[in-house]
Amino acid sequence: MEGVGEPTHHAPTYFKGICAMRHFIATTASRALAVLDSVRWLGPLVVRLVFGYFWLETGIAKVHNLDGFTQRFVGWGIPYPSFSAALSAWTELLGGLLLMLGLFTRLVTIPMIINMIVAVTLVVSTNLMGLDDYVEADEVVYTLIFVWFLIAGPGKISLDTLVARALRIHTRD
Repeated sequence: MEGVGEPTHHAPTYFKGICAMRHFIATTASRALAVLDSVRWLGPLVVRLVFGYFWLETGIAKVHNLDGFTQRFVGWGIPYPSFSAALSAWTELLGGLLLMLGLFTRLVTIPMIINMIVAVTLVVSTNLMGLDDYVEADEVVYTLIFVWFLIAGPGKISLDTLVARALRIHTRD
């Protein structure tokens, strides 16, 4: 007869069940993370393609209706409205195309970021009352995505990566 407080040599059934459950969860989580890690290239690719397509489409629309877009610049009081509207429209069109291709990705984000900063400063900020409004402004989110591409690059599946490999330039991808 075992004394009170003495350790038993046989774990209770529920303890074995808990150990088995912990092992199952750890194994399943490890496998799931391994699968996600094997397709981590997919995230930047999808974001780049969708985001690039968005900017390509908005750029095309603005280039096709450059007179109307210029009139919006006049209404906003943006200096040199004809030049500024054309520059903004072509920046979006070419920036979106290059972003989709993953070509000159980091370089092309710079004029896109500038475009967004100008939009926030001269147009959007006139309608914003406080910090909460800035958090909800689309242009601020777009700027953050461009900054992410500037820092992180285009991802593994891109023309930038192919060019770097051809030139034997070491990249993280």
